[in-house]
Amino acid sequence: MHRFACVVLVDPHGRLLLQERDEHPVIDPEKWGMCGGHLEPGEDPLTGAVRELEEETGVLLAPGDLTLVEVATVFHAAYDSHDELSFYAAAVDLTDDDVVCGEGRQIVFVEAERVLDLDLTGSARQVLPGFLSGPVYSRLCA
Repeated sequence: MHRFACVVLVDPHGRLLLQERDEHPVIDPEKWGMCGGHLEPGEDPLTGAVRELEEETGVLLAPGDLTLVEVATVFHAAYDSHDELSFYAAAVDLTDDDVVCGEGRQIVFVEAERVLDLDLTGSARQVLPGFLSGPVYSRLCA
């Protein structure tokens, strides 16, 4: 089993920061997903989420800024394994200009109405519908 941590940032307009992956990742190349990735050995998910977010976007948040949305089990065909995904979210007052694309084709804020129409990664398809209709997203948009 692999362990992952992912983060979605929500801007003041309710848009979600998502990454368009390029052709290089083993898991879900050329799909849209959340910023994040593998946890280091012994790394707790919150620390990994903060680290991955900074590595991929240049955005550094304090651990207390992130809310754990859920811990999900996701199947990754590339590894033929059911893996643990810790999914976090945070409200931010940022724009695309504040984000550095450190990995993938682009990392941009996407209107909530468009998110589920994108060609999403498996993990994003699994957790984002519930997130968008759930209380954490509503609170972060308020």
